[in-house]
Amino acid sequence: MAGISLSSALPRPSFSKETSQAAGVTAMPTFQFYKAGAKISELKGANKQGLEQLVKQYQGPADESTAGISGLAGHSDLTEFITMNQLECLNQKNEGAVRNAFKSDGTVLESDVDEQLIIVIPFNQAVKLHSMKIVPAGENAPRTIKTFINRPQTLSFDEADSVEPVETIEISAKDYESNGIIPLRFVKYQSVHSLTIFVEDNLSGSDETALKQIILYGTPVETTKMSDLKKVGHDHGSDPK
Repeated sequence: MAGISLSSALPRPSFSKETSQAAGVTAMPTFQFYKAGAKISELKGANKQGLEQLVKQYQGPADESTAGISGLAGHSDLTEFITMNQLECLNQKNEGAVRNAFKSDGTVLESDVDEQLIIVIPFNQAVKLHSMKIVPAGENAPRTIKTFINRPQTLSFDEADSVEPVETIEISAKDYESNGIIPLRFVKYQSVHSLTIFVEDNLSGSDETALKQIILYGTPVETTKMSDLKKVGHDHGSDPK
């Protein structure tokens, strides 16, 4: 396979070296294709044309969520990696409304007793975060937000004011125009299992914050989840050569 650089020629797929025994590999080289943690195809042997064909087949069409957006090359919408049933939101007006923020159906997430929100977003595997987009719901869109990653417990409002955030981001009305992509300091988000967003205030200065959608862009750290791989015991034969 010398001279082949598929990861650069076809940037959408990810290439990862996993433990051959855990993956059930019996020949080298073996190329396994995974989607959402499930193996969808496998190719054994140094077959350049066959590998290129499979890569093209499974890379799929261009990600519509990033089409035409500059600065997102190699990154995509990470919504599919969010564990939706573990989303949390403090001070949401309606219980469970936090899920509205990860849909594109026009439903709204609103704050309750004041303008502040704490949104906890867990991922089903580690991801690298590159940027985010907040779709506003009128003039009450978030203005100042703070980010925190991999918190062992849900952040309280007192902690949000006292704990050092990963970033503090000021969003203007102009930032919401057009695609409104908010860049993150990528180097600080290289292995994110959960993201906490503290919405401190909003553009209008009112007591109610409202937003339609949050879209997170980046890449999964691995293309496979080790818990989903076939477990091969040491008594199943010799290691592949």
